[in-house]
Amino acid sequence: MRAYAARRLGAGLLQIAAVVTIVHLLTSVLPGDAAVVVLGENATDAQREALRASWGLDRPWGEQFLDWLGGLVHGDLGTSLRTGRPVTADLADELAGTAVLAAVTLACVIPLAVVLGVVSGARPGSRTDRTLNTALVILHAIPEFALGMFLVAVFALEWGWFPATAAGLSGFSLAEQPAVLVLPVAVLVCTRLCALARQIRIGVAEAREAEYATHLRVLGVPERTVLLRTVVPNGLAPAVQQVARTVDGLLGGVVVVEALFGLTGVGAGFVEAVKARDLPVVQGYAVLFVVTTVVVNVAADVAARRLVPQREVVA
Repeated sequence: MRAYAARRLGAGLLQIAAVVTIVHLLTSVLPGDAAVVVLGENATDAQREALRASWGLDRPWGEQFLDWLGGLVHGDLGTSLRTGRPVTADLADELAGTAVLAAVTLACVIPLAVVLGVVSGARPGSRTDRTLNTALVILHAIPEFALGMFLVAVFALEWGWFPATAAGLSGFSLAEQPAVLVLPVAVLVCTRLCALARQIRIGVAEAREAEYATHLRVLGVPERTVLLRTVVPNGLAPAVQQVARTVDGLLGGVVVVEALFGLTGVGAGFVEAVKARDLPVVQGYAVLFVVTTVVVNVAADVAARRLVPQREVVA
């Protein structure tokens, strides 16, 4: 297990190194000019060139990359061209809101998906199984924007149960006012529940028919014990990778939800950085996304291997 974890971690570090290099290269050739965004259209060419020189953008790409990489090793992502603040400070401000939203969503979606997947997979083909699968597919097919507008129209505007927007709130202020999180979390849970619950359902259904489960039943082990101690752990293993993909989606794919409910987060911050051609911030977001993706997926692979230890023998 330790050898496998070390190999996956080593591969993950190589992936991070490759992606950050490619990202820095691609962002350096993005169209547009941050100097024009900052100084405006009326600035002279000399003023723009002076500003680019002060940012170090007039140097060859290789020099810029080595300086950026040296800072990255020490946790320094540079300085924002728009705000003049450290990139890490801007990322921390934007990440706080997304982290709260993602944490609450995961705390809801994972237990709910496990329950629905196990109930459905324990009796595949039953009326309960068909009903749950139909409901999950319908929820998954509804676009986030349309579902969010519907929830706002009904629960916020018509009935007045929850706030329609979280404008002006960010980070831990969201956690202090949980009512504003109800509708955004509901949208994210509904749109991400289907894939995870169905993956768990498939894993549990396959484990239920596996030879080791049948052998335990032949030995007289009660069905409840077989289900809880053998079928469910083995059925959950394939779904761990789906949890990792859910985390990735929550970090980088909440732009629609953040825009709809007036939330500040990494999605909106990344879009604004691209519009302003704020290259250090764009590169910082890229590093955040790739590191999170690699770490989450490495942890998911190790956890899946841990849940089904017999795979270690086969590998």
